[in-house]
Amino acid sequence: MTIPYLAQRDDQQTLEWIGGGLFTILLDSQATEGQLTVGRFDVLKDEAPPFHLHTREDEVFLLLEGEALVWVGDERHELSEGGVVYLPRNIPHSYRITSDRADLLVIATPGGMEEMFRHAGRDVTTPRPDGFEITKDKLAEAAALRGNAIVGPPR
Repeated sequence: MTIPYLAQRDDQQTLEWIGGGLFTILLDSQATEGQLTVGRFDVLKDEAPPFHLHTREDEVFLLLEGEALVWVGDERHELSEGGVVYLPRNIPHSYRITSDRADLLVIATPGGMEEMFRHAGRDVTTPRPDGFEITKDKLAEAAALRGNAIVGPPR
């Protein structure tokens, strides 16, 4: 049997993201014929994206290492190492890392969410511009590319 796509480490793209964290695109929509985006976050304590929702994709994330608080709608949950969260589209959500560091695996279906990260983030193989920052405006612009909406500040 032939593997439809094999992504070696050199095929993956790592982007600087919010608060200096890293987001590695393991599989993008091009590699999966639009079916999936698979990525991995390596982030530090207090990393927290704005409260947001996705209108085009469902999202799953698995906390490989660390601890976090997760907000889904008005509910707050503690997520420990090995915990997994399923977030259907149109459900507002966010998280905050509470451990010193966290490693999260993210899967979104259908694919395409990586466009948001590429738009606002910085490929770590390129020189870091002085003062690089993902501003609220840049993040909102990137989210809108995928039909995502920021509905509140980080929790």
